[in-house]
Amino acid sequence: MNFSEIAQARQSCRNYDSGRPVEREKLDAILAAAQLSPSACNGQPYHFTLCHGRAAREVALATQSMGMNKFTSGAPVMIVISEQPYVKTAALGSKVKKIDYRSIDIGIAAAYLTAEATAQGLGTCILGWLDDEKIRKICHLDRPVRLVIALGYPAPSDPLRKKKRKALQELVTELGAEEP
Repeated sequence: MNFSEIAQARQSCRNYDSGRPVEREKLDAILAAAQLSPSACNGQPYHFTLCHGRAAREVALATQSMGMNKFTSGAPVMIVISEQPYVKTAALGSKVKKIDYRSIDIGIAAAYLTAEATAQGLGTCILGWLDDEKIRKICHLDRPVRLVIALGYPAPSDPLRKKKRKALQELVTELGAEEP
C-alpha cells in the first residue's frame, strides 16, 4: 500500500474479530513505525504499553465509562500511550514558546502507529476517553496516560465506511503562490 491508499483505508474500527490474535511480527512493525515518528528535539516523550489478554480487557473497561467505547471489549490488543518527560532542549522550547510539544509528539506517534497497522491489515481506534487513574494502576505507570489505541483485525461486519471530511477549500489557505 502507498500512503494515499493507507489514508483511504484507515478508519476507526468499531468491531474487532476478538478470536483472531495479532501476530508478533505485525506488532513489532507497528511499534517500529511509531519509533520512527518525528518528535521535538527527537525527545520521544512517550512510552507504549502493549496490553494483551486480561490486561487488554481491563484497559478496555477503563475506556468505557458513561456508555462510551463498548466496542473496545472485542479488541485483542490495547496500546496505552503514556507521557514521559521532555528532553532538556524540548522542555526549554516548550516553556519559551508556550507550546505543549509532548501532546503534538504523541499525536504524531499515534498517526504513524495507526498508519502502519492499516498497512498490516489491522484495525485501530484512537481513544482519548479514558480513566487515567485506572489505566495507570493496570499498567503500573507513574506518568499520565494520554491515548489508548484499540488494535486488532476488523470483523467482517466492519466494512470500510465512506469518509466524511471538510472540503479542502475549508482547510487550506495558500499565500504567495504567484511569487518566484
